[in-house]
Amino acid sequence: MPSDRDPAARLHAPTVHDGVDDRVAIEEPLEIRVGDEAIAVTMRTPGHDEELAVGFLYGEGLVAVEGVRGAGPTADFANNIVEVDADLQRRPATRRFYTTSSCGVCGKGALDEVAVHARPVPDGPVVDRALAATLPDRLAAGQPGFARTGGLHATGLFDAEGTLLLAREDVGRHNAMDKVIGARALAGALPLHGLILCVSGRVSFELVQKAAVAGAPILVAVGAPTSLAISLARDRNITLCGFARGGGVNVYTGAERVG
Repeated sequence: MPSDRDPAARLHAPTVHDGVDDRVAIEEPLEIRVGDEAIAVTMRTPGHDEELAVGFLYGEGLVAVEGVRGAGPTADFANNIVEVDADLQRRPATRRFYTTSSCGVCGKGALDEVAVHARPVPDGPVVDRALAATLPDRLAAGQPGFARTGGLHATGLFDAEGTLLLAREDVGRHNAMDKVIGARALAGALPLHGLILCVSGRVSFELVQKAAVAGAPILVAVGAPTSLAISLARDRNITLCGFARGGGVNVYTGAERVG
């Protein structure tokens, strides 16, 4: 059993390959319920499940922050189920969400369901280009699971001075962001105006959408953005940066926020 004294231990499990001891990232299903209704099943790395559930529901426009009263295990403490006490803003389609750790929301009609309306993000702050390039290295301090397994993505929340405020890891890049946003939602600390999100991989449409709903003005990534990610970032007034590594960074949208 992983030790509660070592939160990173919940992120990985021991295994053996070619006669060598190793540690691998844990991937298990999580059912997200609102009341007694199952809304989604996602493949995730255990840990911060309440944050993941709230962040997912908020990012998909199913609940408002002020409509969330709490989240936790079901009454019978069933494994891998989180129940959110909230008022649904809209009903999900009859097709229930099924998300994987690699691609997020998948299946027929997925694009329509994830197209949550978010207002354009207000202007500001302005960050130094060199600082933006260092954010992935600063995020490494919040990636103990990755250091041990090499198999986890991460999202970090930074202030405009580059201080890491919060970091979460997960086998799914979208889950890591949901955990960060969910943590802020449960703390009553949304929107993310004036703050910066940094992700450890590439940037898809879905990640920009989540950032937009949370009101984050700047999104920095180690990897490349997709065409839809760039289009959505431009439309929602988000500064989107990619290939932040080796002291350099590409700015795809919102260059006025990068000094």
